[in-house]
Amino acid sequence: MFDIAIIGGGPGGYVAAEKAGKNGLKAILFEKKDLGGVCLNEGCIPTKTLLYSAKLYDHARGSEKYGVRVEGAELDYKKMTDRKTKVIRKLVAGIGLRMKNTGVQVVKAEAQIEGRTAEGAIRICADGNTYTAKNLLLCTGSETFIPPIPGLDMQANDAIVTNRELLAMKEAPASLVVIGGGVIGMEFASLYNSIGVEVHVVEMLPEILGTLDKEISAMLRTRYTKKGVHFHLSCRVTGVEGHKVTFADAEGTEHTIEGDKILVSVGRRPVTQGFGLETLGVELERGGVKVDNHMRTNVEGVYAAGDITGFSLLAHTASREGEVVINNLCGHDDTMSYDAIPGIVYTNPEVASVGLTEEEAQKHGIEYDCMKLPMAYSGRFVAENEGGEGVCKVITDKTSGRVLGVHMLGNPCSEIISSACIAIEQGMSVGELERVVFPHPTVSEILKETVIM
Repeated sequence: MFDIAIIGGGPGGYVAAEKAGKNGLKAILFEKKDLGGVCLNEGCIPTKTLLYSAKLYDHARGSEKYGVRVEGAELDYKKMTDRKTKVIRKLVAGIGLRMKNTGVQVVKAEAQIEGRTAEGAIRICADGNTYTAKNLLLCTGSETFIPPIPGLDMQANDAIVTNRELLAMKEAPASLVVIGGGVIGMEFASLYNSIGVEVHVVEMLPEILGTLDKEISAMLRTRYTKKGVHFHLSCRVTGVEGHKVTFADAEGTEHTIEGDKILVSVGRRPVTQGFGLETLGVELERGGVKVDNHMRTNVEGVYAAGDITGFSLLAHTASREGEVVINNLCGHDDTMSYDAIPGIVYTNPEVASVGLTEEEAQKHGIEYDCMKLPMAYSGRFVAENEGGEGVCKVITDKTSGRVLGVHMLGNPCSEIISSACIAIEQGMSVGELERVVFPHPTVSEILKETVIM
């Protein structure tokens, strides 16, 4: 019998499995595809690998303003995708080695929960074998949501793709229509715009990037409009036929655009069916598995982490939730906090955000101060981003001065935001942040500069 069985080998599952093994727990991990889950195999890592190649291409074409002339810069899309595959294989192998080194048994097969034994152990069947465990951690992740739009049928129309199919292509599409201007949609819009593909983004909301800071979202949209991306905001897709997408604008007027490929990226939903969850009586809430701050479900010995909870669909959230589960199983009281979960949009320039936005503070009736500074106040930013624009916003509690949120536009804010995460998680005030010594010259200094201006 295993101390813990984990279904799903994504960031929540493999991190929890490794931690369990390191702490002496007998763990078994079930993954029907490849270790790493959606994030590593068809999401975060492959997308960022391609985006980095696109960014290098941007740099090569714009290098003359830095005094470097690159004649005839060309892009080899197949070589980009081959490198993407190599990166994935290397990282998948690395996770497998980590499982082996920590004594985790990995079963590459689809797992089916079959209820409990007479002794109360959880019974799981996979690849014709039956396994039992004292505890179960559900990490089955999420899947792309396909809205019920007339003609939006992937089986009948090969022009329609999700991020999975788009990443598997060996040639770039001639043109792309993106349904949904969220993080996934904007990253693919950025990628293909950089390599010369005509891109249209159709978004039902008045602004891209959903719940992120509205001012920064608008700045990014303006930047990409100048780069040639066509945005159709406050527009509802009414139908798809072949390569044509029909949508109605805010006034109800219908428009039609065409794309070689049509990317559906309106969101993801938790995977809660197909593996016998119903045999345990686990409670669902808003489409996901309901958990407390220890990641416990309503069923004794059954936990959930990652996208299956339907709360924070991010790889780093899943990893931390998996850690919380194992810490508690090992006797170390630990709870999950969502106050400082960072969100990154890996466009060029990048967007990074953590904590409350101005809009959220207003919604919750929180009295706040907003400190804002252009990225150009950082000497390092000016030196490395010729003609680049950006901003750093810090939201603080008006009474205590405690940092509530930080939102940035500009490279490389994805590498800076962790400092803001620490400040928020530790409840730091502006005064305490001012006393932190930031290295000079770095773009990270913008965080301190913003609060002392």
